[in-house]
Amino acid sequence: MKREIKFSLVYRDMWQSSGKYVPTVSQLKEVAPAIIDMGCFDRVETNGGAFEQVNLLFGENPNRAVREWTAPFNKAGIGTHMLERGLNALRMNPVPADVRELMFKVKCKQGTNISRSFCGLNDHRNLRLSVEYAKKAGMVSQVALSITNSPVHTVDYYMGVVDKVVEYGCDEICLKDMAGVGRPTFLGQLVRDIKKKYPHILVQYHGHTGPGFSVASMLEVARAGADYLDVAVEPLSWGKVHPDVITIREMLKADGFSVKDINMDAYMEVRSLTQKFIDDFLGYWIDPNNSRMSSLLVGCGLPGGMMGSMMADLKGFHGAINAFLKAQGKPELTLDRLMVMLFQEVEYVWPRLGYPPLVTPFSQYVKNTALMNLMNILKGQPRWTTIDKDTWNMILGKMGKLPGELAPEIVEIAKSKGLEFYTGTPQEAFPNELDKFRSMMKEEGWDFGQDDEELFEFAMHERQYRDYKSGVAKERFNKDLEAARAKAGAPIVITRPVVEMPKYDIEGIAAKYPSAVPVQAPVKGQLLWQVDVDDVSSAPVVGTKVEAGKPLAYVQTYYGMEEVIPAKDGRIVAICSRQGDNLVKGEILAFVE
Repeated sequence: MKREIKFSLVYRDMWQSSGKYVPTVSQLKEVAPAIIDMGCFDRVETNGGAFEQVNLLFGENPNRAVREWTAPFNKAGIGTHMLERGLNALRMNPVPADVRELMFKVKCKQGTNISRSFCGLNDHRNLRLSVEYAKKAGMVSQVALSITNSPVHTVDYYMGVVDKVVEYGCDEICLKDMAGVGRPTFLGQLVRDIKKKYPHILVQYHGHTGPGFSVASMLEVARAGADYLDVAVEPLSWGKVHPDVITIREMLKADGFSVKDINMDAYMEVRSLTQKFIDDFLGYWIDPNNSRMSSLLVGCGLPGGMMGSMMADLKGFHGAINAFLKAQGKPELTLDRLMVMLFQEVEYVWPRLGYPPLVTPFSQYVKNTALMNLMNILKGQPRWTTIDKDTWNMILGKMGKLPGELAPEIVEIAKSKGLEFYTGTPQEAFPNELDKFRSMMKEEGWDFGQDDEELFEFAMHERQYRDYKSGVAKERFNKDLEAARAKAGAPIVITRPVVEMPKYDIEGIAAKYPSAVPVQAPVKGQLLWQVDVDDVSSAPVVGTKVEAGKPLAYVQTYYGMEEVIPAKDGRIVAICSRQGDNLVKGEILAFVE
């Protein structure tokens, strides 16, 4: 009898690997019947990750969104799964244990059946509570291994993580190949070893297509015993996203597997509706580079979804770097040459930082460190001159145990700064907070919501939740949308980028102040020189003193606030952005000398 391979549609990740936003709840409800009618999916990835922050930024209630989006799939008998980040749960920074526990209770009540839990460092200690809380709440616990390719990430290494999470009681294992760099034969061997040792454990594979391995990987893991494969649909399949279900189904059918038929009329309806959502407004924030595959991702191992943000970083640096080089009488660099140099620096930095799997947020830490190294090298300064606070927390073990050993030079820098390495369990550093949030909600006169879901949302995303409740989020989004539509001036297509034009003569400023260091936007979002100040003239003035490591400004993103941290002490010699400006990642905000 042919062995069956089942498919999961990663409709949430399709969008979030492509752009800033996901569809609104009304759009999700519109497409759900067609997804069900396709007839080929046993699971749909419905929520988790940044999904709920996006709802809050729309000014929508994320709890309503999850309940209404999962309901039709539950009724049809299709499993729903969410993505959560272990210690970080649904955000980018650590979450207290009591808030984490409430999350699983709420999500199960809202209709999410399966919790896919991952730790970016593969530290099983960060996953233990995820497994225990998911099971206690009545969910299926699926632990995801963050897959990468390095000398320390062997089959035995991953099996060590599997042994621990199975001991904790997980039901399934997912191979989360977020950069698509897992080598097919390696992944096949890992699946065989899991199935041989734990035949009762279901295995699911999730692989992005960026560098081109994932189709071969899907065939290898299927042959090795995998049960589920994550797939996408047009127009958001391939590129930096996931392979399309049609191709994968035909490949497996030809290889002798049993796979469900696809209702092509329904497929075309899903395809049409997805394009409709892009044309409506979501495409304004979709980077066209995400529709392209690139073998350049093989060497550096960075997730494909980072290519757009990385190019924004480089464009922000490009003019400043060439101004420095020109002032020194050296030849200028093309953007392509700079990109290759950055990839090479990532390859240099990564092992020296202990081989953290290049998944959010650790991929950002490695890339940012490489970028600052490259900037310093081109200016004739040593590597490691600039390491940000979050990267130091990773280095010091505050987020979990690094897979590899730190380079001696990194250890020496930490010692010279008087920094201490943390060896405790990461969760212990973050005490419970629900009582505090209960008190604040009572003071505001806010209801805790059905199954305490509003309490959970407030505790998980306080700043965004307050903006949602006050109406600021809806107002801000409508203004952003109006500006995006005005800029486009015509119906959008996915291949047409909306590019923010430079506002200032960056090269001229850099040439005028050759020893100044640029202060850049760490992420894409809205600039806030001061939080909660609407005056567009609100900003520090030239001559303002700044301190390295202390926030100079903030960027409002779809998942929360990000601090803008200057790399050195000094004074501002030029300001290049105003309060409320919409920034691309890497855009220069000011120069400090």
